[in-house]
Amino acid sequence: MATLKRTRPFDLLSKLLADDNLTQKAYLNALAAALEFGARLAVGFIVTPFLVAGLGDSLYGVWRTLGGLTGYLSAASGRPSQALKWTIANQQNSTDYEEKRRNIGSALVVWLLFLPLLTALGGVLVWFAPIWIKDIPSELYWLVRVTAVLLVAQLIATTLTYLPQSVLEGENLGYKRMGMSAMLTFAGAGLTILALKLNTGLIGVAVANLIIVLATGLFYLFVARSQIHWFGYARPTRTAVRQFFGLSGWFLIWRLVMQLMTTSDLVILGMFASTDLVTTYALTKYAPETLINFVAIVVFGITPGLGGIIGAGDRPRAARVRSEIMLLTWLITTAAGAAILLWNEAFLQLWVGAERYAGATPNLLILLSIAQFVLIRNDANIIDLTLDLSQKVLLGLVSTTISVLMAGALVHFFDAGILGLVVGLMAGRAILSIVYPIMIGRFLGVSFWSQCVGALRPILVSLLLIGLIVGWGHKAVRTLALAQNWFGFLLAAGLTTVAAALIAFYGGLNTAQQRTMWMRVERIWR
Repeated sequence: MATLKRTRPFDLLSKLLADDNLTQKAYLNALAAALEFGARLAVGFIVTPFLVAGLGDSLYGVWRTLGGLTGYLSAASGRPSQALKWTIANQQNSTDYEEKRRNIGSALVVWLLFLPLLTALGGVLVWFAPIWIKDIPSELYWLVRVTAVLLVAQLIATTLTYLPQSVLEGENLGYKRMGMSAMLTFAGAGLTILALKLNTGLIGVAVANLIIVLATGLFYLFVARSQIHWFGYARPTRTAVRQFFGLSGWFLIWRLVMQLMTTSDLVILGMFASTDLVTTYALTKYAPETLINFVAIVVFGITPGLGGIIGAGDRPRAARVRSEIMLLTWLITTAAGAAILLWNEAFLQLWVGAERYAGATPNLLILLSIAQFVLIRNDANIIDLTLDLSQKVLLGLVSTTISVLMAGALVHFFDAGILGLVVGLMAGRAILSIVYPIMIGRFLGVSFWSQCVGALRPILVSLLLIGLIVGWGHKAVRTLALAQNWFGFLLAAGLTTVAAALIAFYGGLNTAQQRTMWMRVERIWR
């Protein structure tokens, strides 16, 4: 009997780590990504005060703006890793391993073809970066340029080293990295803090990031070789390279669109306002941005499995899975967003100082823009699985261009600051909030009207929660003087998240949707 009792915990662990079906694989992918995300979250929480204190508000703003500018260059890499990931996901059930190896070979060829362009554009960025960023003294130009060189080198290395990870994720085996990638993230944090302690400034921080990128690439190469029996590359045909090049071209443009969506806010403030305002905005956005990343890891964990369903032609099932993804996204965003809306000021006061909080209205608008972006990206990822990207990318480019122009005009000409920035971005993205669901609906056989009707109840519940927090919550927080220390903050934020999750689950979902969610949990448990 004693032996049986000792083995029960291991039996439970085996059940939780089993990968016998798509639901369990999706859960394991999400769990692995959650560990990595938790590590990045902890690292960001720990390292950011060191960065702000070690670099100062101005240079920290320069660091964030440089990161945004360098991110634009990622589009010039050709995005072979993304093309490889979604191609492998679409062919997940195929046993033509030679073709899969040729896909890896095609990705390597595309990387080499785009390398000269990426290097040339990187050189342009290195030279002009200190000129583009506002308020940089001429004596610091060399510092900004050397840092930019290191960031460009990091980007080139990332493009290549991400290929093995893309194969793992495409085969729905992303969970095989569980734990070790998180350890590498902590190692990167240690190197960054060491660089700051040694007073190496921006250059030292950039070197630390480059070292970790190289180490992570080697780690994923080892995991892919050990977990995928067919892993390797084969010489592709010219036709295969042309097809892959065309697909990578669309991913290239889409990467530029995504980069404009995710980092144009920092660049616009850095170029048209001030680096100090970049710091205020970036720190106020830290918690909402964390929410984006958390939702992304959950959705990215599920999406490769959906690729297998779409590749098999089972569109009714794909429509059901897409509906579950959107509902789960809304639940997480609503529950965590309620806590951020109520407690972000207290969080910043404890973390880096209340003077870096942008204000209640900007905080609310940032959260709404985050929710909009998350839902847009969900549908964009599903469209990727069809390997038909042209319409999605072109519409995304038009929408994002409009949003950047509107945001830039409001900040530069009307001096609208953070409020004008967020309003402009949301207005331009509204196009995609309508068009992408229509595109997905046509592919999966779901009308746009039925999607709107299905979203009505969740939207009303979200508005109710926002009204309660804005109208009553902030007054209660100030009156009761809650969250004066980290223990009080964590307790209050945790209780708010749980309460909002319960309201969202039972108020925003109908009985059938609630039953489906419980069924998924039960299937994972079994």
